[in-house]
Amino acid sequence: MKKIGLIAGYGHFPLELAQALSQAGYEVHTVAAREETFPEIEKLTASTCWLHVGQIGGMIKAFKRAGVTQVVMAGKVRKLHLFRNFRPDLTAMKGLMRLKDKRDDSILNTIADLLHEGGLTLIDQTQYAGQMLAGVGHLAGPVAKKRMSDIEFGFTQAKGVAGLDIGQTIVVQKQAVLAVEAIEGTDEAIKRGGSLGSGEAAVIKVAKPNQDLRFDVPAVGPDTLETMKASGCNLLAVEAGKTLMIERLRFFELARQYGISVYGYSED
Repeated sequence: MKKIGLIAGYGHFPLELAQALSQAGYEVHTVAAREETFPEIEKLTASTCWLHVGQIGGMIKAFKRAGVTQVVMAGKVRKLHLFRNFRPDLTAMKGLMRLKDKRDDSILNTIADLLHEGGLTLIDQTQYAGQMLAGVGHLAGPVAKKRMSDIEFGFTQAKGVAGLDIGQTIVVQKQAVLAVEAIEGTDEAIKRGGSLGSGEAAVIKVAKPNQDLRFDVPAVGPDTLETMKASGCNLLAVEAGKTLMIERLRFFELARQYGISVYGYSED
């Protein structure tokens, strides 16, 4: 049986991708982040090695022991761990020496380079998760055609922010930006933006221009809708074909239940 490595971060995406890889005929070997990964991953993979964030050398050794040459990332590792629970080993320290800044792309590209030097090839996140990508048009919840002006405005603004590698999510209302995602993450940006709106704020999530599909592909799921409901946001627009929809069936049901409109938007 073919083997593949899974670098598992936070959320349900690693669980769903592990299942998709198994269905594609792979024996999946996982390196999981102690501070992030759901423990259920152990039931879905042939082996699981738990490491702290920053143990890149340990990750490479674990995959080599398992006979893995290709690996895929799934799920976020919150950037805050770089300042709180970061435990770099010698390999990670070598990578830190190369960093010009701590932008997401800089960090992730350095990790990819370190994996390559260790004999591992990092492949696209979407290669085995195509069925999870958002389509075009109305996807879930009530139809809200009158909100297209916010979607189009928000998409342009979000692309600009994403192009600066600041974040991939903004919150808008009546063509005004209420919040921009930065290091705090999507949920905190939604809470902040929703608190400034009047119950009809729109959350816009996009891919970066020239998005590297090996990592940091934008994703939404039930947790996104839960945060939106609690924060007073009732419209979610994502970039079609470039955004992962996690726990799809539950996501659609919650959108209906909460009255949150969900759209897939494309510049085309």
